[in-house]
Amino acid sequence: MTDVLRVGLAGLGTVGGGVVSMLAANADVVAARAGRRIEVVAVAARDRARDRGLPLGNAAWFSDAAAMAADAGVDVVVEAIGGSDGIARRVVDAALAAGKPVVTANKALLAVHGAELARDAEARGVPLAFEAAVAGGIPVIKALREGLAGNRIISVAGILNGTCNHILTTMRNDRRDFADVLAEAQDLGYAEADPSFDVDGIDTAHKLAILAAIAFGRKVAFADVHVEGIRGISMLDIGFAEELGYRIKLLGIARRPQGVMGGRGISTRVHPCMVPATAPLARVDGVFNAVVAVGDHVGRVMLEGRGAGAGPTASAVVADLIDIARGRAAPVWGAGSGDLSDAPTVPIREHVGPAYLRLLVVDQPGVIADVAAILRDEGVSLGSMLQRGRKPGEAVPVVLVTHDAPEAAIDAALGRINALDSVLEEPVRIRIEEGEA
Repeated sequence: MTDVLRVGLAGLGTVGGGVVSMLAANADVVAARAGRRIEVVAVAARDRARDRGLPLGNAAWFSDAAAMAADAGVDVVVEAIGGSDGIARRVVDAALAAGKPVVTANKALLAVHGAELARDAEARGVPLAFEAAVAGGIPVIKALREGLAGNRIISVAGILNGTCNHILTTMRNDRRDFADVLAEAQDLGYAEADPSFDVDGIDTAHKLAILAAIAFGRKVAFADVHVEGIRGISMLDIGFAEELGYRIKLLGIARRPQGVMGGRGISTRVHPCMVPATAPLARVDGVFNAVVAVGDHVGRVMLEGRGAGAGPTASAVVADLIDIARGRAAPVWGAGSGDLSDAPTVPIREHVGPAYLRLLVVDQPGVIADVAAILRDEGVSLGSMLQRGRKPGEAVPVVLVTHDAPEAAIDAALGRINALDSVLEEPVRIRIEEGEA
């Protein structure tokens, strides 16, 4: 073991710059905990002439990040470029082919190619570490993979995207519409110019696929995650949620259902949820992330913190580098690739639970009776109904809250309700999560 762990850093954006700054600012603390110094000796990024204000010292500069990853002067490669393919994939492949450990914050790469990359890392006998890929500075990967390793995980659920959580929090607090809050979030830098990756739930789905693979010891299966975003959430829904005692959160949920599949499969879904206002996740606001895991022996464990940004993400990357410096490594997915299960994904149509349904209807006699008859015919039991005021002949919102019902039955009912002449727009359905969240 040398006196220095020599790091090659691919990417000098928010994550890469944060890593450089943290290693410089906390060099003494890091060295004491790693047992040796950790230094960035090589970097690869676009625009070498740009002054980023980073303490790069005499680090070698590479125009080709994959060549840097293979260079003999680098012991470990940090990939901070992002994206599921392209140069990020080439950098990781080059590092693993050279027998070098890799640290990455790239959730898309792991969600899409994680099974193959894990096999490559195992074949070379090197770590592939990715604490920073999920929930930024929250050490949720180590908690699930190592701290809870003796438990059978029953469920893992969380707020995994700070942009969506900020938007929903601001809508509730300021009584403002989605489009207005999104535009402000873009101005503040919380949302990208093209926000679809965040608000359509893809970012959360990448992270959930990773958590589900570790929690349930199965192969990563991003393509099987059911994904819905928050574009359809209106101030009407925010207001009705509060009246009913809920808050709306975009959640990623992975669970062993105990119903139709008899516990054999894993449900992985991302969608807006009505969460009881008293639940811990309901109180996680702004850009914060949180994850709740339930184990068969430990019970319920919750982790909360900042899910993005230079400092929190760098904290997770540096923690992985310290593990590598000390020679500590765990299997990528918590078990060897050959020991991972092929547990099937439970499709969303087999989900069973209560739901909030909002209709916009013409206020006229018989409308509610027609809706109630459809729900009855499809086997959906109605728990409560809200209708505020009377406007005969005009459009009024009506809210229905169901008891537990199969997803397929609610789908069938909503299809028939939407076809009624008295229903003026497509009904809104938000699933209610009363459990461990």
